[in-house]
Amino acid sequence: MRLHDLKPRPGAKHRRKRLGQGESSGHGKTSGRGGKGQTARSGSSIRIGFEGGQMPLIRRMPKRGFNNARFTVRFVAVNLKSLNSFENGAVVDEVALRSLGLANGPVKLIKILGTGQLEKKLTVTAHAFSATARAKIESLGGVCNLIVSKVEAVKAK
Repeated sequence: MRLHDLKPRPGAKHRRKRLGQGESSGHGKTSGRGGKGQTARSGSSIRIGFEGGQMPLIRRMPKRGFNNARFTVRFVAVNLKSLNSFENGAVVDEVALRSLGLANGPVKLIKILGTGQLEKKLTVTAHAFSATARAKIESLGGVCNLIVSKVEAVKAK
């Protein structure tokens, strides 16, 4: 096989649509642009949602009501099995978790989840613990310290 033998795969190349080549070509007269109007003109482009000056549907719909997504509390999830990378008896806090790359991202609050087995006695400080994570940490003699965030302090009042 040589360079002059190379061909594109069958169906990979298409003939270009030759517009304005007479009525019988199927692309004559209006050249696939429909009738008259704004879209038939050259250089025309209409933004998405534009309805010819009529008030668009998205602006006609009422924007009332409550959306709870604005008030959700987001946590970075850290599994118990990833805490095995610390030494026995270590103090695991937010700084230690972020330095090892176990709690990355812009979310500030950290929650420890009970996925996996913990093999070391640790003192873990976090914003939240799942029930299984707390039970597994304390069964090995570890300690769970809860950081009370501003959000939880406001909710408690």
